[in-house]
Amino acid sequence: MTQLKTRTVQPRIQWQLEQQGLPPLLARIYAGRGIQTRSELDYDLKHLLPPSLMTNAAQAAILLADAIEAQARILIVADYDCDGATACAVGIRALRAMSGNQSNDPGAVIDYLVPNRFTYGYGLTPEIVDLAATRAPDLIVTVDNGIASIEGVARANELGIATLITDHHLPTDELPAADCIVNPNQPGCDFPSKSIAGVGVMFYVMLALRAELRARGWFAESGGRREPNLAALLDLVALGTVADVVRLDRNNRILVNQGLRRMRGGKLTPGLRAIFRAAGRDPSKATSLDLGFIVGPRLNAAGRLADMSLGIESLITDDEARALNIAQELDALNRERKEIESGMQDQASIHLESIETSNGPGIALFDPEWHQGVVGILASRIKDKQHRPVFVFARGETGKNGTELKGSGRSIPGLHLRDALDLVSKRAPGLLLRFGGHAMAAGATIMEADFARFRELFAQIAGELLSQPDLTRTLETDGPLESAHFSLAAARLLENEVWGQGFPAPLFEDEFVVESQRILKEKHLKLRLRKGEQRLEAIQFNFTEAPGSTINAAYRLAVNEYQGVQTPQLMIEYIETVRK
Repeated sequence: MTQLKTRTVQPRIQWQLEQQGLPPLLARIYAGRGIQTRSELDYDLKHLLPPSLMTNAAQAAILLADAIEAQARILIVADYDCDGATACAVGIRALRAMSGNQSNDPGAVIDYLVPNRFTYGYGLTPEIVDLAATRAPDLIVTVDNGIASIEGVARANELGIATLITDHHLPTDELPAADCIVNPNQPGCDFPSKSIAGVGVMFYVMLALRAELRARGWFAESGGRREPNLAALLDLVALGTVADVVRLDRNNRILVNQGLRRMRGGKLTPGLRAIFRAAGRDPSKATSLDLGFIVGPRLNAAGRLADMSLGIESLITDDEARALNIAQELDALNRERKEIESGMQDQASIHLESIETSNGPGIALFDPEWHQGVVGILASRIKDKQHRPVFVFARGETGKNGTELKGSGRSIPGLHLRDALDLVSKRAPGLLLRFGGHAMAAGATIMEADFARFRELFAQIAGELLSQPDLTRTLETDGPLESAHFSLAAARLLENEVWGQGFPAPLFEDEFVVESQRILKEKHLKLRLRKGEQRLEAIQFNFTEAPGSTINAAYRLAVNEYQGVQTPQLMIEYIETVRK
């Protein structure tokens, strides 16, 4: 069941924002998102939280600066999603720029390793450390992982390899014995932006490193060392932040806004420019939706189906031709991912027919034919459709004790997924071989023989943590849209703003007469709607049933471009037939 709820807007705040120069439409939308003054929408870089507020950022800078001065071997160990790839690229580009590249001063050796997710799993495991050790690093730097890697860091210590953990995931009760940990969510860190992505954490560490090297006179020495402009990396920071679906607090919105500005101004890394081109998108019109639904999935496809080093290579190369070749490979992988996902969704529908979801509070699914690289996307799709917390499992490694299942979960408001897994582990010790994650997304590894037990216990815990109102999907809307705003100008105005998790894009609600409807590609609903005397084009992707002659719809106002012509279009998220 879905219910629509209109956001509360305080007229005084809306009026105040209008008086400060915001267009009335934006004033209403921002007032509904808790913005009280226009200054909160000032996304100038000078308003970024300073690196000094992030615990251990200064110590990390000292560790890295010492390694650079000693011309040490620094190895970045990356995660295999878009956040991890962009964080790795930020580290590679910044460290190489700061380490020195003169013939008489070759500088530190900067390299990276992104383990195959299907072979090594997640995080800095002892096996990954042993793999890293074959490259003889003096310092391992993790990006977007490592906060739970107690055994891996212990192995690095045994081998005499220093470790710097940069991460944003929630820690366990015990922290790894690393030389330095930078994570805004670790105990004792007062950094206000707890929702910063892994790429944002690495960007902050690079800011601190540049300040440390500057204080040491590193850039002032003879030999031609140049102080890098780290703002040139903000396109990567914006991409990783949006793609990781972290909450867009003001600090994150500054990072995303600045990155989008660079993209629109043509100041992209060659890899991003190439991915936009391969996807048929114009970076001069880049939006946060492009990052989340066009660019991000193409990078993620490498980590899901192949090797994320392909994605990282696209982000660190300065060779335009090589970047385009890789972008085309990523585009092909993304098409393959869509085909695999489509088949898995069909199979999941069969599984769901045998599960009573109308009252069931939590869902866990497994099929021996499913691809473990796509289980997270499938979990997200089912969660959206069923409005239940969902875990989807696929087969992993087979050992002497049996076959492991690798699972990815997605949750709904009201259930903190990692905390739910923690309860599972406490009630059934040994059931979870590994687990970790966030409130809305998490991963877990179990034995195939234990799937039924996990499914039962997960459903039980979800039932304890979720109330009946939690199980009703609520779409918050911004109310009706005035007729004057069904325009290309209004659509462009809205698309140019920064939207994302916790700061959602405008969603409007109106009643329409359906003048015509047809099905595209067997799964999309194309509509011609009328409101009063105004006629509008609309589309609903992956629709489930055809509407009646009069509908109430929740929709976004978007720009549709076809053969070079732009028109406004309604992107429908929810339809209910109005009975009269």
